[in-house]
Amino acid sequence: MHRIGFVVFPDFYLMGFAATSAFELANLVLGEAAYEVTALSETGGLVRTSSGIRVETQPLSDAIFDTVIFGSGVETDVTSPALSDFINRSLKTSRRIAAPCTGAFILAEAGVLDGRRATTHWRFARDLQRRFPKVIVDEDQIFIVDGPIWTSAGMTATIDMALAMIEKDHGKDVSRTVARKLVIYHQRAGGQSQFSALLELEPKSDRIQKAIDYANANLRNPLSVEELADIARLSPRQFSRAFSAETGQSPAKAVEHLRVEAARLMLEQGRHSMDVIAYEVGFSDRERMRRAFLRTLGQPPQAIRRFGRQSRLPAE
Repeated sequence: MHRIGFVVFPDFYLMGFAATSAFELANLVLGEAAYEVTALSETGGLVRTSSGIRVETQPLSDAIFDTVIFGSGVETDVTSPALSDFINRSLKTSRRIAAPCTGAFILAEAGVLDGRRATTHWRFARDLQRRFPKVIVDEDQIFIVDGPIWTSAGMTATIDMALAMIEKDHGKDVSRTVARKLVIYHQRAGGQSQFSALLELEPKSDRIQKAIDYANANLRNPLSVEELADIARLSPRQFSRAFSAETGQSPAKAVEHLRVEAARLMLEQGRHSMDVIAYEVGFSDRERMRRAFLRTLGQPPQAIRRFGRQSRLPAE
């Protein structure tokens, strides 16, 4: 049995407990009590979440857990000497310790992230880097595994991290079945971006939204202004004006972002060559894809592929 200690503190985000549902469903899929989750806090007893719900906890002790997960909350300065001691002890006695979202600040304060790669919610990433310069912060990752330490972005990324743990423990088939029971897509690769080109566009009219959906589904096409304007049933001039007014981007820039995002996902999966990926997403060749990556992400496709390979190593 994998014993999991879930460490919380006053005003922690209840969303973090979504990870416990993944472990609960893993037990159901496996037909046995493969995971046992215990809520912990510094003093034990009832702990109030940020939403007002109270959770019964056990006090921190010398008990040994296979996995220790630290919660996250509104504040980034919630550590204490007792909590730091527990973190350092757990790093020696547990197989892995994890911290979603602002939980990374708790690990950083204890010094266990020094010299390691880590991530957190994009909103807090730069603050984490400023306060703890010895940590190698990557603000654009879903989750990162560096040795025995797992960190993730905020909110639903906790589920992605939990699914990756289940995959490492019991294989991909179990993880995928748990994901289906959670009614979500199988976990995103750890190196996948926290951002979405589709969400950033947010058009106000159905016509522009229809053109964006068409572009995303037909990235191999040239996707000229004339082609997209025809889908929106506007003249090219009207379409360009309306698109820029509603999204803040030109059609060409938006299409490039969609192509980069699609190519990035394929690179993280590691199943195709650079030439195949460039063709599949509509770049005429790998050099044009490289230039688009540098403009959009500030790094070449090779770096994305390398990060994706590193994030898959624990499962492999």
